[in-house]
Amino acid sequence: MPLDHQLNGDHVSAIDVQNLIVFSDLDGTLLDHGNYSHASAAPALARLRQLRVPLILASSKTAAEIAPLREELGFDHCEAIVENGSGILEAHGENGSTESRYLLIRQVLDRLPASLRAQYRGFADWSAEQVSELTGLSLAEAENARKRRFSEPGLWLGSEEDKASFVEAATAMGLTAQQGGRFLTLSFGGNKAERMMEIAARHAQAGRKPFVVALGDAPNDLAMIEQADLGVIIPNPAHSGIPHCKGEATGRIIRAGTAGPKGWNQVIMSLLDRAENNRS
Repeated sequence: MPLDHQLNGDHVSAIDVQNLIVFSDLDGTLLDHGNYSHASAAPALARLRQLRVPLILASSKTAAEIAPLREELGFDHCEAIVENGSGILEAHGENGSTESRYLLIRQVLDRLPASLRAQYRGFADWSAEQVSELTGLSLAEAENARKRRFSEPGLWLGSEEDKASFVEAATAMGLTAQQGGRFLTLSFGGNKAERMMEIAARHAQAGRKPFVVALGDAPNDLAMIEQADLGVIIPNPAHSGIPHCKGEATGRIIRAGTAGPKGWNQVIMSLLDRAENNRS
């Protein structure tokens, strides 16, 4: 279905540039899946800046990884969602250290039964060189990926039976364990959708609720997309993507016609056209 037609429903009648806030995943969404470039989204990014529409980056990346990108994009004045929603990077830099939560995760790990703890290796157990080798990141990127504040990704090296015992023991001590495509990540909870609603509430003006738009390409973006006023699925040929969603029937969730930042640019430009027309 053409994008303009998808944006013709009553659900977008409340959008105007004064109450719009955009949340966006990075890899495969705003950043190209292959080369991590955002060049194709440059027109929409410039227009968001011109209209002073907040852009909240939401990623599994750490604050140390997101902060320079956020500044490069021109949205250092906006919050960002980091470590898959385990925490928030506040506006204008990192605003001090919150390493205590990460240290608590490590302390809980070390209080688990030794036989289970020995079968889990997290980022803090590896050097930057080892993280680089495991992830394919450059050495500098691996250094930033190890600057964790809210969560600990790692590899489970034992049996599935012992893994279940490990997760049960970690959960009993207050941790949340999430298995991703490769890493088993430990945190004290939180996800992109929860952080999105927390930040959106901050941006309410005189009791006026923001119109929340969320864009993503993968299943870990789905809760964020489903809770937004308008969710946007960006296709990504590199993986299976997001299956059909209930919200698509009503137009509350739409699909971009093109992958990556090019599709992102098309959606945001059309959305801003609609928002400005609603004000006229």
